[in-house]
Amino acid sequence: MNDVQIRSAERALSAGTWLIVGGAMLYSILTVTPLAARHTPEGWRWTAPILPLVVDAAVIIVVRLGATLARLGGNGGGWPVVLRWMTGVMTLALNVADSVLKKDLVGASVHSVAPLLLIVTAEAGLAYRRAITDAQQAREAQLKADRKEREQEAAELREAQERRAREEREHAALLAREQREHEALLAREQTAREAAVRREERERAEARERAEREARERREREREHQRAERERLEREVAQRRERERLEREQAERRQQEERAEREAREREALLSGGPVNTKLPEDRARQIVTAAHACGLPVRNAAELCGWSVGWVSTRYQELRDTTAPALEGASA
Repeated sequence: MNDVQIRSAERALSAGTWLIVGGAMLYSILTVTPLAARHTPEGWRWTAPILPLVVDAAVIIVVRLGATLARLGGNGGGWPVVLRWMTGVMTLALNVADSVLKKDLVGASVHSVAPLLLIVTAEAGLAYRRAITDAQQAREAQLKADRKEREQEAAELREAQERRAREEREHAALLAREQREHEALLAREQTAREAAVRREERERAEARERAEREARERREREREHQRAERERLEREVAQRRERERLEREQAERRQQEERAEREAREREALLSGGPVNTKLPEDRARQIVTAAHACGLPVRNAAELCGWSVGWVSTRYQELRDTTAPALEGASA
């Protein structure tokens, strides 16, 4: 039986016990109250229910505390037994008293059922609870013993596992040490071989570096000679280009001087005619205005030389200024 079943049985026992106690108390109050009222003075009959209530309260104390002591496995001594039997006998006597006084054996038998059932239920409930408590304690002791045995077995198993693990670690350590020694020997041999290979490679590298350095120096000397020759050729080319540039500039200056002299002679020829009284042809007039503008003559003088109006000459001057300004800006840029 597990703990759930035990708790279920205890709840059933407790519920049944309190159901019987409650029914017996109610039946006792209804039975004893008229008897107590008939044997109480007229002015105190209202106290008749007190007696069955006091007796039933003692019953509740007996049942409740008895159940608690039985659950804890304790023993209250002889007084709880005296109280339990005394309350049972009192309840039985009070319930059958009226029938006994009337010499009604059937009534006495009927009224004795509830008190006797209450007495036997209280005793049987205590016995059941003590038995359940003993069974629980025995079960807990058995469980504790089983748990202790399992713990001991687990400890022995852990100890065996630890011993086996320790032996395995020692064996693994021995193998690892042998492996490390073997690897160290292989490493020393490998180091010696690598040192020999590096020495040979270093010697080859030094020889290769000497050869490369000699070749590099030889190429450097050749490049230096080529650079010197190229610089000499470049200087000669630059000098020749400079002479050609100077010659072109001199030729251009001579051409510009010749063109300027020619233009000056043409302007002098155009302006040497003096004032006219009639309009000259427009082409001729434009040539005279252009020459006057180049020489810086006023608009009125140019108008007198070509015979055209001052307004027309002013328009031509403005056109010449508009045409000359972009050319001057381009030349300055």
